[in-house]
Parts: sequence; structure tokens; C-alpha cells
Amino acid sequence: MSHTPATKEEDEIPPPQRPPSPPVHTTFSARGLHPPNFPAFKPRDYRMPSPQAMTHVAWNCDGKKLAAVGIDKVTRVWNPDKSMEPRSAATFSGGHSDDVDYMSWNPTHPELFCTSSQKDRRIVFWDARQSRYTQQCSLKQSPVQTSYSPDGRALLYASAGHQLFFMTLGKEGEETKEQWHLSNRDAQIGSTAIFNHVGDGVIVTHHSEHTLRVMDYPSLTIRESPAAHVGGCVALALDPRGRYLASGGYDSIVNMFDLNDWICARTITSCEHSINALSFSHDGEYLAIANAGTYIDICATETGAPLHRVPALAASPTVSWHPSEYVIAYCGQTKIREGGPPPVAVISMFGLLA
Repeated sequence: MSHTPATKEEDEIPPPQRPPSPPVHTTFSARGLHPPNFPAFKPRDYRMPSPQAMTHVAWNCDGKKLAAVGIDKVTRVWNPDKSMEPRSAATFSGGHSDDVDYMSWNPTHPELFCTSSQKDRRIVFWDARQSRYTQQCSLKQSPVQTSYSPDGRALLYASAGHQLFFMTLGKEGEETKEQWHLSNRDAQIGSTAIFNHVGDGVIVTHHSEHTLRVMDYPSLTIRESPAAHVGGCVALALDPRGRYLASGGYDSIVNMFDLNDWICARTITSCEHSINALSFSHDGEYLAIANAGTYIDICATETGAPLHRVPALAASPTVSWHPSEYVIAYCGQTKIREGGPPPVAVISMFGLLA
């Protein structure tokens, strides 16, 4: 078959035209546009009579569900765009024999999540489309915090003894379906930990160490160990854009590390209390800070400037931004006051769901 040489015109095929960029909605916080008017929002507090506190709340990956744990052996899941009344929650029970105190949503599937209990030493896996758990894993340690890898196929958990352990999803032996299995890797020292956005690294803190540890995964080779906090680091959050890591400590300070060189780019000192938890907004523009005081601070990521202080009914152990809206969720328990009403568990939202 003969080949005809290409003409000059055929050689110089023009590059494909890039499609026009979608318009940016003016309520978004891209630099140069107006940020959300945070002072215009009011907290919405939902009280549940209980002698215990809500200890953790989290949005699922599509933002249609909000889950809360802490006051008993039950996990409650709401559809906040419909109702946040206690009776409207879907409840998940039977997986734990004692109080559930932490939960994590799978980042790849809006219906999958896991719960953990320090008292019964279990991590239980669930599918929100069915009432019974899908797998129950008994541990030798008390799990305090869990975190999925970005692909949802690995899970790390930190124990009450400040050790870090891993689980992986897969088939072993003659298993016909994938199950979660405990990893045989040696335990690592750590109080809290998260995977990076790619899943090939883990960032670890220790409550009595002033440095962070940045490790490769799965080798767990230490790559970086930047100094972070006087008196221990207890909270971590990754900017969804991959620019910054925020860390919070007992010293009430939040550090913003540049992920290119692991140098502290700025320090946020707006809080007067030790930091409990951190969460970035979906666009990375804002950081919400939960602490031991009865407020949540919202700061600008690029400047560290405090933008708004959200009054809270109770100090919150956690804070979670909605994955696509300017809404935060947090929780806690009101304090006992002499002659006042009994304490109640609280779930709160601040912001506006579209």
C-alpha cells in the first residue's frame, strides 16, 4: 500500500480550541470576588436531651448526609436539606456494644462509612442503604480517630495509647468478597493522622511532640519532620487545593504549612483556647477552627485574617465544612449550671445550604 507524503497544510493541524471556562458564580470566594457575608448567618442549634455529649459530626462526600455520634451506641444520619429534627434521623445500631464516639465517611461513596468505639474496641463498617452493618472488626486497642485513604481502600486509626494502625480492603485466602483486614505493619507513634490527597503519604501528630511527621505510604518512611507547636499538636487539615496543611495545638495556635517546602507560611493566633479540630472550605479559601472555647473561628487561608467568630452553645471537639457549600457543622454538650436546665447534646450548623 503506497503512502502519500502529508502536505504542509496537513502537517500543521491547528491545536484544538479550549472550551470556554464556565462562569464563576459571584457568591464563590475566588480571590477578587466578595467573600460570603458570614456575619449575616446565624447558628442553627439542634438539642437532644442526653447526659452525654455529641463527640463527632461529619458530612458525606456529596454533602447530602450529615452524621453524628457520641451520645449512645447509635449513629444518626440526617438529610439536612429536609430536616434536622432528631426523629428525622436514620439510625444505625447493633454494631457496637458500647458508646460510639467517632465516625468517618468513605471519600469515594456517599453511602459507606465506618464507626468506632473506644469502650468496645471495635471499628464497624456500614452501608447507609441497609440497617445492618456490613463488617465488624474487633481490635486489641481502643480506636480514637479513623481516616480513610483517598481511594477508600485503606483506613488508619489512632488508638487511645497514641499509636497508629492501618487496615486495608481486599480478599485474603478463599474469601469471595472484599473485606477489611488489619495490616501487619508495626504500630507507629501518633495521636492523630490523615492521608495526603494522593494517598501515598500520611501526616502524623503526637499530643506531646512539637513536630509533625510526614511519612511515605505504605513504606512509612519519614520524609519531613517540621516543628509545629509548643506542647503538642492535636489537629490537622489539608487544603483541598493541595497548597497548605493546617495544624493546631494545645498552644492555641494554628500553623499553615506550605506543602512545597514544609515551611510555616503563616500563623493564626485568633483563638484563646487549645485547638480541637480544623476544617477547610471546599474551595480552600477558608479555615474553620474548633477549640476548647464556646465559639468557632473562621479565618482566611491566604492571609490568616480572622473573618468571623461563630458563637456556640458548647465547646466543640470537631468542625466539618460541607463539601460544596459554605456551611459548617459542629457539636458538643451544654454545661451544667446551678439552678439551670440539665445539659443537652447539641448539633449545630452555620451557613446557608443552597
